[in-house]
Amino acid sequence: MNTVYRHNKPISPIHKKALEIFTLSSQISKYLVPDLAPLQSNGNEDPNIYFTGDIVQQSNSLVPEIVQAESKVFSEDRHKHLISISNLTNLLYKNCERLESSHSNGKEFLPILRNELKKFKKLQHIWMLTL
Repeated sequence: MNTVYRHNKPISPIHKKALEIFTLSSQISKYLVPDLAPLQSNGNEDPNIYFTGDIVQQSNSLVPEIVQAESKVFSEDRHKHLISISNLTNLLYKNCERLESSHSNGKEFLPILRNELKKFKKLQHIWMLTL
């Protein structure tokens, strides 16, 4: 197994998984946007297009929260970041479910992201116990 380092310090498995989730969500978003960008027949935009940006933004926010939680000395400070990570993970999961109901050929990739989020939640539980 290859160890990934950040500033000569190995990064945690949850940090690595968060980076994978960000990469995956970015790629899925890039794939979905062209299908959701055209106006609908009634002249309105597809409301699901906003969820593509949301999954990228939320997954991008995971890593800084993890870094902050790992760097805090006091448990009260860490707890604030742990709650934020849980909220981001839940929002990401819900937005994946919302995008699965969209009219796009790329929606078949969303279960892959949801599966990775489930793995992330398991890692998150173990990681929280070690902090």
